[in-house]
Amino acid sequence: MKASPRSLLGLVVLVLGISAGVQWWHGAQDARLGAAIAERAAPGDIRMIASDTCTYCAHARAWMGQYRVRFSECSIERDPACAAAFRDSQAPGTPVVVVRGQRQVGFDPRRVLAALS
Repeated sequence: MKASPRSLLGLVVLVLGISAGVQWWHGAQDARLGAAIAERAAPGDIRMIASDTCTYCAHARAWMGQYRVRFSECSIERDPACAAAFRDSQAPGTPVVVVRGQRQVGFDPRRVLAALS
């Protein structure tokens, strides 16, 4: 049985529609999370221990910047005190996000919000 070009086109349109809906949903969730974190985070509440070459750090930095989340950041390559804090955390990698004294390995906005709540 051979599929008609029309049925294939319908399938492609359906898949593209579902993909667009999922992307919209994730964007809306990120916006809600970002607004909630930005509302709750006071200066000094969030500190990111980062590496200059870490793509996950760059993503976290961009995400928090996009949603205007107040945070401070230090670089383990450029700041000896930051490097010492990273070693003390015994984290396997960066970023280490410290929220009100609680260390979190990696960046997950949901965990950040939970620590602020």
